[in-house]
Formats: sequence, structure tokens, C-alpha cells
Amino acid sequence: MTPDEVDDQFAARFAEQFAEIWRTPDLAKHEAAWSDDIVLIQPMMGTLRGKQACRASFQRLFALVPDLHADVHRVGHGAREVFIEFTLSGTYGGKPIAWDVVDRFTFTNGLIAERVSYFDSTPLIGKLVGRPAGWERLVRMGSQLFRR
Repeated sequence: MTPDEVDDQFAARFAEQFAEIWRTPDLAKHEAAWSDDIVLIQPMMGTLRGKQACRASFQRLFALVPDLHADVHRVGHGAREVFIEFTLSGTYGGKPIAWDVVDRFTFTNGLIAERVSYFDSTPLIGKLVGRPAGWERLVRMGSQLFRR
């Protein structure tokens, strides 16, 4: 199966959908945009294959930062992919936390087939371990959060 072709209209519609999905940490909204055999590749969580693995990963992420949301800054596209630059932010350990991300998406039948997320995880890890108020949540999640 070949990836869907992308044009300006598709990229703009997807960026709007992405922004709406990330307005609140609602796992059902995320899942509705995924193909059944989705592949997510991202720092700290490694490569995830299929809806079940992705669902479990997002549940851990939302357990860690329950009010996690995204603010979209820029959108671009190639012939078969959409790139979105955004900031993820929320509250962890009683304080605001945020990190900048660029994601590359490919699609099959209009659904996300693959998402590759690019961000520097080093400052994020520093914030997570540097806030004792969040340690209990972090320890509960243990090695499940940080997979390679």
C-alpha cells in the first residue's frame, strides 16, 4: 500500500484536525486519526506499532501530564508527508512543562500511517527528574515511559 499524496488543502485540513485533537488530552480523538497499523517513532518511547501499543503509550503520557496540549506554530508538506511544528505543554510536578516538537506524518486512506516525532529529550528528562513533586507519578510509570 502506498502513502496518500499530500497537497496544500490536505495539509491545511490535517493541521486543523491535529490542533483540535491536541486541544485536550482526549485519547479517543487521537485514535480516530490513526490507521490500524500505525507506526509512531519518538524519543523516549521508541518505535510503537499498532493502535494498542500507541494507546498504551499515550495513556502513560497523559497520566504523567494530565493537562497536556499542543499549540501549532507551522505546517509544511512534501508530496506524501505533512510536517507540523508545535509546542507540547501542561503541568508536571506542580509546575508548567513544555517542549518543542516537529512531527512528520504519512497517511493511508486519510489516516495517520506513520508519525515520526523530533525533539531533544535531554532537557525534558531533566525537568521530569528535577521536580520531586512529580516523582511519585514518574516512579509509578517506571521504565514503561522510557523505551528505546
